[in-house]
This record gives sequence, C-alpha cells and structure tokens, in this order.
Amino acid sequence: MNYVQRNIINSFLLLTLSGLASLGFAQENSIVVSSTTSTEQSGLFNYLLPIYKSKSGIDVKVVAVGTGQALDIGRRGDADVVFVHDKPAEEQFVAEGFSSKRYEVMYNDFILIGPKGDPAKIAGGKEIDVAFQKIAAAQSPFISRGDKSGTNAAELRYWKSAGINPTNGSWYKETGSGMGPALNTASAMNAYILADRGTWLSFKNRGDLIILVQGDPKLFNQYGVMLVNPEKFPQVKKTLGQNFIDWLISKEGQAVIASYKIDGEQLFFPNAKPSRK
Repeated sequence: MNYVQRNIINSFLLLTLSGLASLGFAQENSIVVSSTTSTEQSGLFNYLLPIYKSKSGIDVKVVAVGTGQALDIGRRGDADVVFVHDKPAEEQFVAEGFSSKRYEVMYNDFILIGPKGDPAKIAGGKEIDVAFQKIAAAQSPFISRGDKSGTNAAELRYWKSAGINPTNGSWYKETGSGMGPALNTASAMNAYILADRGTWLSFKNRGDLIILVQGDPKLFNQYGVMLVNPEKFPQVKKTLGQNFIDWLISKEGQAVIASYKIDGEQLFFPNAKPSRK
C-alpha cells in the first residue's frame, strides 16, 4: 500500500468515526416526549421547541397522541418525558411508580362547540352539565373523541355529572381520533363537540361551528409534565429530560408559553409553582 492509498484510507476512517461520533452526540442530545394532540395541534410545540433547542441544544421529539396513550408510552419506558392534561391519571401514574414527581405547567379551558343553529338551545349557558342534558334530550349529534385522551376523560366526567350515559344513543358518535380530526368530523356533521380552547383557536375548518358554552369552573384544563422513572427504565435520559422540565417551569419557559398567541389571543396560561430547590 503506497502513501497516497494510506492517506485516503486514514481520511475515510477519520470521517467515518467523526460521523459516528456526531450521530452519537445527536442521539444523546435528544429526548422523546409523549404528549397530547392538543399541545401539537394548537401549534404550541412548533413555537416553543425551536426556542428551547436554541437555548439548550437539546432536540425534543414529540409523540402526539391522546393522554391515555401518552401515559401508556411512559409506562413502557418508550419516552423520557410525559406532558399531558388529565390530573387524576397523572397522579395515578406517579402513584404507580412510573414517575417520582408531577409538575404543573400551564392551563387553559375546555369549551363546548356546536352549530350556529343550536338545535339543543344551549347557547350562552354557563353550566356544562345542563348543556349536556339538553343535548341528550334533543338527541342532537355529538362527536366524542373516544380515544382515552384528557379531553375525552373530561367529557366523560361531565356526562356522568349530568347523570347521562350518552353511549346509549345513536346521536352520540365516537371517532377514536385526535382533537383536530374530531373537530373536522363535527364541522362536517354540524355536531356538538367538547374541545380544548387551544386547538379550537388554531382550527381553520370551522364551517358552521361556534363556541356555545364556556366559563364553567368545571371546564378548567390543567397540563402537567413528568419525567419517566429512570430507576424503572434505565434507558430514560434523566438529565436531559429533567432539563426540559426545569426549563418549562422556569421563568423563561413560562414566559415563552404565555407569549404564544393566535390572532392576539393567548392559548395557554403558565402556572408552574416556584421551585423549592
């Protein structure tokens, strides 16, 4: 082997090792976050994550599904962080040992959407239970996500509180889909639907749908974030995942969340508790 050939081979090996090192670095500086469709479809992640990456160098890969599925991904150890909005289910996740701590991050609210014609005559009401009772009495079409999401869990709580089992009626349709597709179905069918305000504000295909009921304290929608337990799942990137959580609840992260608006309207309201460290 002559001098030129050795140099070519050495250069190739250096480039290969450099590439592998870079790949390893990139992999180590990324985390997987299982989260709700509302945080993605509202546009929050597209706004927030580039800012976080510019500050930290950490790439966040989001798996956006319903809250129930997002928690199940965490239970399998297939995510580093879970960012969802079903407080009872989140507290159960911690109680089961899949995380050691739940952090509150932000909130908005649920709203009841329906057609302008409003066949159930619920417009302007402030009580979600009463609105659901009227929809059931009128047997007006209602679209449910039916996907074990945080929104679906809240909807089912409201039906229970109203004393109604909606699954007994043909007017009640479960889509098994995320918030955006469910809204598309409601728009196509001129049906009622419970939605989170963030996704609604970013939703373009509204058709004849408008907000009909809002303001009931029961419609409060809290989001929480948790690090998946690295003692249970050694592959969890504890340091990087905690870095993301710490940034979300920091003064800077909270300010970024508050600054996300559509047509001048704020979608999420930060409410992280001050750190006790």
